[in-house]
Amino acid sequence: MKSPYIDDALQALSEQARRFARERVAPGFLERDRTRVLDRALMREMGALGFIAPELPEACGGQGLGTLAAGVIHEAVAGADLAFSYVNLLASLNGQILSQHGQAEVARPWLARLTRGEALVAIALTEPRGGSDAANLRLRIERAGDAYVLNGEKTSISAADQADAIIVFGRTGSADSGAHGVTAVLVPAGAPGLTRSRFDCHGQRAIGRGSLFFENVRVPLDHRLGDENRGFVQVMQGFDFSRALIGLQVLAVARAALDETWAHAAQREAFGKPLSAFQGVSHPLAELDTQVTAARLLCLQSLWLKDQGLPHSAEAAMCKWWAPKLAYDTVHQCLLSHGHGGYDRGPMEQRLRDLLGFELGDGTAQIMKTIIARARAGRAAVPN
Repeated sequence: MKSPYIDDALQALSEQARRFARERVAPGFLERDRTRVLDRALMREMGALGFIAPELPEACGGQGLGTLAAGVIHEAVAGADLAFSYVNLLASLNGQILSQHGQAEVARPWLARLTRGEALVAIALTEPRGGSDAANLRLRIERAGDAYVLNGEKTSISAADQADAIIVFGRTGSADSGAHGVTAVLVPAGAPGLTRSRFDCHGQRAIGRGSLFFENVRVPLDHRLGDENRGFVQVMQGFDFSRALIGLQVLAVARAALDETWAHAAQREAFGKPLSAFQGVSHPLAELDTQVTAARLLCLQSLWLKDQGLPHSAEAAMCKWWAPKLAYDTVHQCLLSHGHGGYDRGPMEQRLRDLLGFELGDGTAQIMKTIIARARAGRAAVPN
């Protein structure tokens, strides 16, 4: 769908990505959910087309196309399979972290593999005792000669058991140092002392979530990302980008559901009329269609602001709290409009399961609204 933020080149890129999503991603949508296996061959195919982290500089394996390019590709893939589009989301978020905060000799080989679709990099922030209080970490990262040693646990980590490397946040400062005592390091998945588990989640089963256990895991000092004790403050700035991408990701699912439901309502008849002739069917869909269209524009605006080097934290937070709820409500209504056919195992009920996870992870609605309030009223006026 055209918008003021999408020029002809981006529109052509979007159409190319949608064709790939329609022909290659969509056919395996239900099967990947059933088997809970991420298709690595399809990842490599997507990478070969340049559809993974195209916003990265060419020196880092990308194409230097900007974050709007990443956005239009991301929504195309997500419209076919939200869980598989995590490949794009994780690559853009972690690719930005590695390219901006990693040492070139360590980061560049991983970035090359990531953009080619040959590697999946996870990010490990959440711990068992809390998620929203992200800077209140217990996992310890301590220096020991020429290495960092990690001890502790991470949980609810996307792709925990499938990732080839993990960006791990842990405490290097004192227990009461908060965000200013946190360091981030890159840990290869095969590091001795690292064990992984997988949850039996309600949705997003192809990518999965799980726990990571670190017992004297050693990584070289040059695997640090950002400055020591400043990893949280520096690296977390990239989350504004991913929040806007998540907005496009979930709204693409809502758009796919709406398009199918409008077609269904126009074709199916009741009492001698198409379902769409009944306002009880068509008006709820019209309201949701309006909101999905508006929310998508907000997400594109957030990415445009980032490409212009302008502040966009509030806009990105708006994307993250509003879009997942709106997308879930939209697919819920679409499912009801399909009757029992929507409730049966299939695309509509899987979309509903996949979407719910985004109301939990990557920042709750309450945290996002606090970010917006601080941006508008000032942090001193909204301290917590």
